[in-house]
Amino acid sequence: MTPELTQFGEQMSHLTGVRAIMKDIIETLQAGQGQPFINLSAGNPVILPEIEQLWRDCTQELLASAEYGNVVCRYGTSQGYEPLITAIKDDFNRRYGLNLSDRHILITPGSQALYFLAANAFGGYHATGRMKDIVLPLSPDYTGYGGISLVPEAVRAYRPTIEADEVAHRFRYRPDFSQLAIDENTGFVLFSRPCNPSGNVLTTEDVEHIASLAAVHNVPVLVDSAYAPPYPALNFTAMEPVFGDNILHCMSLSKAGLPGERLGVAIGDPAMIQVLECFQTNFCIHSSRYGQAIAARAIASGELARLSEQVICPYYQDKFAVLEAALDQAMPSDLPWYLHRGEGAIFAWLWFDQLPIADQELYNQLKQRGVIVVPGNPFFPGLRPEQGEPWPHTRQCLRLSLTASREDLAEAAIRLGALVSEVYQTATVAVPA
Repeated sequence: MTPELTQFGEQMSHLTGVRAIMKDIIETLQAGQGQPFINLSAGNPVILPEIEQLWRDCTQELLASAEYGNVVCRYGTSQGYEPLITAIKDDFNRRYGLNLSDRHILITPGSQALYFLAANAFGGYHATGRMKDIVLPLSPDYTGYGGISLVPEAVRAYRPTIEADEVAHRFRYRPDFSQLAIDENTGFVLFSRPCNPSGNVLTTEDVEHIASLAAVHNVPVLVDSAYAPPYPALNFTAMEPVFGDNILHCMSLSKAGLPGERLGVAIGDPAMIQVLECFQTNFCIHSSRYGQAIAARAIASGELARLSEQVICPYYQDKFAVLEAALDQAMPSDLPWYLHRGEGAIFAWLWFDQLPIADQELYNQLKQRGVIVVPGNPFFPGLRPEQGEPWPHTRQCLRLSLTASREDLAEAAIRLGALVSEVYQTATVAVPA
């Protein structure tokens, strides 16, 4: 049977961004016939023994408690499991000197669901018929933002400025405030901090500047803090969450070891929380109560924050250092390659200026050498033709996961360096004298 789909059905039935790439990666791995691949594509966090044990211990506590039946065998409120809301409220009030009440917090089935709710509550066509944009102020950003709106044309991204160190082969993105437009046509602003894919951490000053621009027009600012402190605390540079009247602080427990339970958290003004809670009630009633119950224990005890700082962050920071050193050793020093400065998250982001082939072709050729990465182009959703000529940068980047072993990261750097050298050299030879 082939059902007739609505306009929204057509849109939502297609894979977008990295999900489309992952289909090819899965098929490559399945067709490998035993060929060993170094897989640097994974977004799944590594199962760290201490973190797995934490969730086992919290599960045992839940199983032994009188509330187990109530948690698993009963519906709950759409806002979330009360002990989890209390644990987050108390932790954030103590940790950051806030004055949160229960009404400032909403638990969602993952942060992707949270952005879907926000995209279709605040962005798109309003009752007046006017389009309200979903503004991504720093492109590239999380590929999933490209699929959150039922009105795809609502997503609007802005090119950054690039600070490059040609000697060190490092670079960093910064918001280009001379181009960024947040006005009466903006529904809300969204960005990740630390950033997937680049690892960029917007400065406190930049976040406050964006929030102030948005506040003039009563525009919410959603900060995707899936890698931020206090959990999973995957920041390699000092940072703290930024709070404000129009800022919605959005967390996920996926990289804190619970991706299978789909737990997202929104912290912000009760008026915004209430809108999203009503949307969620119609959408899915509430998030998994089992996941919420064990998360409540891990947060209230302080163990999740402690292990995030002492186990999760050092693990990935070490992996970034290994890959960074391997790239410096393996990549040709006379070529224009740049590694984004490692400020957080579980990925490394590489830019090959004036790359003679597209990132997709580089990805394909690297697969032939037994290394799987993710081409960078899916991480630029929302760039518009009217913003100028096509930006070559969108076809010159790769994302490398830090979830592989130290040995595999070093070997992948050697194979990538050899391939990139050949690609640039072949293009140089092909140019007539």
